[in-house]
Amino acid sequence: MTVHDGHLSGNRLNCSTIPAHELPTKFLRMGIIFGVIFHFIGGFASGSFYMPYKKVKEWSWESYWIIGGIFSWTIVPPLAAWLTLPGFADIIRQTPVETIRYTIFFGVLWGIGGLTYGLGVRYLGMSLGNSVVLGFCSAFGALVPSIYYNLFPAEGKTTLMEMLTTTWGQIVLLGVGICLLGIYICGKAGVLKEKEMDDVTKKKSVAEFNLVKGLAVAVTSGILSSCFNFGIEAGKPMAETAVGLGLNPLYQNNVTYVVLLWGGLTTNFIWCMILNARNKTFADYTNRQTPLFKNYLFSAIAGTTWFMQFFFYGMGESKLGNGASSWILHMAFIILIANLWGIALKEWHGVSKKTKTTIITGIATIILSVLVVGYGNAIK
Repeated sequence: MTVHDGHLSGNRLNCSTIPAHELPTKFLRMGIIFGVIFHFIGGFASGSFYMPYKKVKEWSWESYWIIGGIFSWTIVPPLAAWLTLPGFADIIRQTPVETIRYTIFFGVLWGIGGLTYGLGVRYLGMSLGNSVVLGFCSAFGALVPSIYYNLFPAEGKTTLMEMLTTTWGQIVLLGVGICLLGIYICGKAGVLKEKEMDDVTKKKSVAEFNLVKGLAVAVTSGILSSCFNFGIEAGKPMAETAVGLGLNPLYQNNVTYVVLLWGGLTTNFIWCMILNARNKTFADYTNRQTPLFKNYLFSAIAGTTWFMQFFFYGMGESKLGNGASSWILHMAFIILIANLWGIALKEWHGVSKKTKTTIITGIATIILSVLVVGYGNAIK
């Protein structure tokens, strides 16, 4: 974080009112606060993006998913980059092919993780499936980059050894552990809820329950989904070039997203086209017997909202400056918001007091993990 003539990230500050020796501390604290706020907004977007899809009528899943995805992966990312990083296309053109290749590669893996997520939920149920997937996604996404930089050091990158041997790093790792505990507790609440369902609903929700298959798929999904964070790291040279050109560092990751999401588009587009062909649902896109305008509109809103999670993730990561803590904050806020939506929609209506207490405890634990990770960054 740099200060030039009383400016910080484009915002004018009256430095005459702040003692010189206090400037660095105050700026760092402001960065931490804004970083957490940006991650919360991103988590809210991710935890809420599926809501507009509920307004889509008489379309198959693959049809509205790919329409939303076109906005998520091909329309909104370059638009956001154009608005925040003028000349982003030139940065991409001048980036070494190897960097582009690795960034897209991790995007493809992330896309596969998103698709296998559905299978994990299918075999384990919503609660247990979500908990396992997000748990592994949180842990791998937060820790693997630091392990990588421990093996292949790079200037300015946090290594696992640094996290293990510093007070701030140990606190961040503690926050990761607390978050995983919170995910487990939320999953436990979900299992209790499923046990309390009536037989008809229970049969529908876990008809294909298979613990072995489910765990294998969910673990695979969690690991591959974390590749989005790896893709951000692989594409860092593009972000660093943007900063080097004097562009606002707050939006530096927007150029990386353009390339990274090409990989996600590839995976999802191929799969959705296969499903359209298999289920004979290509007619969805032009069927005037359905509310076409509303279906396209709500799919576009959902896709745009989905991308906003990473738009704000990039802003939060640029403020906190630590991939591990940024990723865990992002995942924690997603889980928190998703559970709050579940409560607002009365998904927990009619369950026992024990189950309600369990889900509240899980949410509180996740909030605690956010505070712990934030404190670890504050003392860095």
